[in-house]
Formats: sequence, C-alpha cells, structure tokens
Amino acid sequence: MRHKVVGGKLGRPSGHRRAMCRNLVTDFLGYEKITTTEARAREVRRLAEKMITLGKKGSLPARRQALAFILDERVVDKVFTDLAPRYAERHGGYTRMVKLGPRSGDGAAMVQLQLVE
Repeated sequence: MRHKVVGGKLGRPSGHRRAMCRNLVTDFLGYEKITTTEARAREVRRLAEKMITLGKKGSLPARRQALAFILDERVVDKVFTDLAPRYAERHGGYTRMVKLGPRSGDGAAMVQLQLVE
C-alpha cells in the first residue's frame, strides 16, 4: 500500500536522488526557472515551495533548515530577502510548469519550471 508515501524514486538510489533534488532546487531558486523532465520537475516543485515557505517564516531556525538543504548560501539569502517578500500575500502555488514537448533523444516529456509573477 502507498498510503501517505510522497515523492518518486526517479530511477536512482536514495543518496543520488537526494543530491540531484538539492542541486535542482538550488539552481531553480537561483535562476528562477529551469528546463527538466516532468517527473523531476514535480519533485523540485514540491521541495522548492517548501523552501519558499521557510523563507516566508523568516526565523533563524527556518534559515538553518533552508541552509541544510540548499547548497548555496547566496541562494538562501535570495529566498529570504527577495522571494519571501514577493510571495508574502500568496498562500502556496509559487511555481508554474510549462510543457515543452518530448525530448528528441529519448522522448521524455520536458517542461520548464518557473516562478510565478
């Protein structure tokens, strides 16, 4: 049974999967948009929205939680100083997925994940 099981395996061992997600979330929050496969984008969306919510809290423990996950300290500063005030009035839904079509090499569904507004 899959009750309350979130996240996919993405065909990788757990350590590789966690490292890949951390890298993707760091790049996504740094550049505010990335192009990746649809399955990866769903995982990144879930984790990135949690990081923005931590930024909206603005407390020291929230900053430390974000620093424990996001690899670049400058990106954490951006989340807490730029992105959190931008989404202060918004209750979730900070990201948008735009479908781009299949990848030419293997036919994987590609999307562009971007921050709204």
